[in-house]
Amino acid sequence: MKFLSGIAVVAVCASAIGLAGQVRSLDRSDVLIAQASGAARSGDTNGGDAEMAEKVRQEFRHAWSGYKQYAWGHDALKPLSKSSHDWYATSLLMSPVDGLDTMILMGMNDEAASTREYIAKNLSFNQDIYVKNFEITIRMLGGLLSSYQLSGDKRLLALADDLGTRLLPAFESPTGMPYVYVNLKTGAVRGEVTNPAEVGTLLIEFGTLSKLTGKAVYYEKAKRALVELYKRRSPIGLVGSSINVKTGEWTDPVSHISGGIDSYYEYLLKAWLLFDDEDCERMWKTSIEAINKYLADKAPTGFWYGQANMNTGARVGTDFGSLDAFFPGTLALSGDLDRARKLEDSAYKMWTTFGIEPEEMNYSTMKISSEGYELRPEIIESAYYLHHFTNDPRYLEMGKTFFDSLVKYCRTDVAYAALSNVERKTKKDEMESFFFAETLKYLFLLYAPADTIDLKTMVFNTEAHPIRKTW
Repeated sequence: MKFLSGIAVVAVCASAIGLAGQVRSLDRSDVLIAQASGAARSGDTNGGDAEMAEKVRQEFRHAWSGYKQYAWGHDALKPLSKSSHDWYATSLLMSPVDGLDTMILMGMNDEAASTREYIAKNLSFNQDIYVKNFEITIRMLGGLLSSYQLSGDKRLLALADDLGTRLLPAFESPTGMPYVYVNLKTGAVRGEVTNPAEVGTLLIEFGTLSKLTGKAVYYEKAKRALVELYKRRSPIGLVGSSINVKTGEWTDPVSHISGGIDSYYEYLLKAWLLFDDEDCERMWKTSIEAINKYLADKAPTGFWYGQANMNTGARVGTDFGSLDAFFPGTLALSGDLDRARKLEDSAYKMWTTFGIEPEEMNYSTMKISSEGYELRPEIIESAYYLHHFTNDPRYLEMGKTFFDSLVKYCRTDVAYAALSNVERKTKKDEMESFFFAETLKYLFLLYAPADTIDLKTMVFNTEAHPIRKTW
């Protein structure tokens, strides 16, 4: 795998930790369609738009500088009050861990090295706090594993292993599906009503930790949770919005691709690609068939995915939002470029209708139902995948629209701020760590040289932490 020219540290570490492994041929899957479509671009080492890539890099520096000045050592910056925010009673250094691999990919070697050193010396998971298993897995465990692969710093792998061990008690439910919260020090758990995303968005991280440490328990626990959830799908192949991990009973039958379910589907596909897991291949293929049959909606306003009853398939809602906008990228990665293009066009319409995308809207009426914008990355992520696989400059133009909107409406004197209302463009005092991990990373990758990331040998977790198959 090749990164940006000049990032010598990556090349050195790639050699040191053996990043020469290749993902198997995907000849027997529809994924090959997308891979073949992107083959020409993947070989174009002179691709990209250096000017736009540098603009994105500078905006990362701007936001990171604000974080360092006003919130260093804490989970996140509050950009309007110029203060800090921690998720729990003690900081887990979310922004540094989430942002580290982005710095490495951007070639910010000195900043990455000092941040990595700070994490290695100051991050401790020996804390008497209940953490949300899902969020800590995708942000912290994923971030540590990715940065370990990119840097070769074994201290990061040791931290990941320690964290993984502390999260394992979450899986000790009667069904094997994880509780929502686990105490990092005591292993106590709570929160028995969860959702498919929180159950099924763990295998990439725990599976990778298993492969890198040789501890089979990590893979086994996360894989069982995924399978147990899939086994409880409805007779027509859909899952609902919430489920009880003690009883295995669904508590909300509404099915969709949005937040709460979204990354469950994403991980079925990506775990197949990363681990050659044939069970995940089968589960993905049957799931996407049901999704396209019951959730896809060719409406007068465009091509969308809405809500349906998981048992009957009856349409129960026509909402689409910023979290749903990940799905064009997943469709593109799976080889379904036709639906991917159409859905990204619809998502782009949602963005341009309001100048920036709302958290959620009714696509039948094109009226906003949730008016905030949380600095989310998903629509940018999908543009990145579509450009990678099609080399269509339309997606570069989309990216410039996203970038210009972010700068115009969300930039502050010290960083970036989420919006409380996309119509009035009013800011709120939040900048989540995923702005470093995902939003700016996907914007950068959209314009970086084509070989910065090789999607034939690497997958992104749902927090945009790149994981490469080295086993």
